[in-house]
Amino acid sequence: MKLLALGDVVSSSGCDFVRKKLPQIKKQYNIDICIANGENSAVGNGILPSSADHLFASGADFITTGNHVFRRAEIYDYIDEHEDIIRPYNMHSSAPGRGVGVIDMGRYKIGVINLIGVSFSSSNYANPFDSLDKAIEEIKDCRIKVVDFHAEATGEKGALAAYADGRVSVLFGTHTHVQTADAKILPQGTGFITDLGMCGPEFSVLGVKAENVVRALRTGMPTRFTPAEGDMIMDCCIFEIDEKTGRTVSVEPLRIKQV
Repeated sequence: MKLLALGDVVSSSGCDFVRKKLPQIKKQYNIDICIANGENSAVGNGILPSSADHLFASGADFITTGNHVFRRAEIYDYIDEHEDIIRPYNMHSSAPGRGVGVIDMGRYKIGVINLIGVSFSSSNYANPFDSLDKAIEEIKDCRIKVVDFHAEATGEKGALAAYADGRVSVLFGTHTHVQTADAKILPQGTGFITDLGMCGPEFSVLGVKAENVVRALRTGMPTRFTPAEGDMIMDCCIFEIDEKTGRTVSVEPLRIKQV
């Protein structure tokens, strides 16, 4: 089976570009399942029911999130009620929603795990390594297991991938909005890329107008971040997985540009 994973979708412009390009890409590459990270899909950060619905209507089958998932209170009930959108497993147990989900394909099931990193984080998240062990146990009946590790540090992502190798089919990183050049299959058959990248404006700083970020970092003054405009990109990666073994057999990162 072929899994298409989309990097962080940024604001309404990223959502619109995904809607424009995703159906064509799914058809061109014979994609079976598409997972999108939607934690930045709302204008001004976070995710809203409307931006989640937009991604589903555009062809995403499942949505993962990250540290901004609860920035907008409107998503609380939505994430409780919908099993095809999850938040990081190692957030506090009182958080709305769940950290694992299952996509039932009939002849096989895909278990999806969402985790968040703790390196360079001021939040009190549970240890992602211990949390991975617990989450895997919850979806042990799924031969195919996919992990979205939303984390800052490349070393933490690589370490968790090494720890998970052979126990999950795919582990991809999100959060940095920059696609890394290290897509590979690990020794025990786990497909891995440190970061998928971003679906958003190409000439920006993480999807935000560059001048906003420059001012904030240069002066230390409070600055309103506004979404950048212009040419769009859709960073993603295709993982081909053996349905019988649950191992990845090929990895292909893609960057779809506006033309």
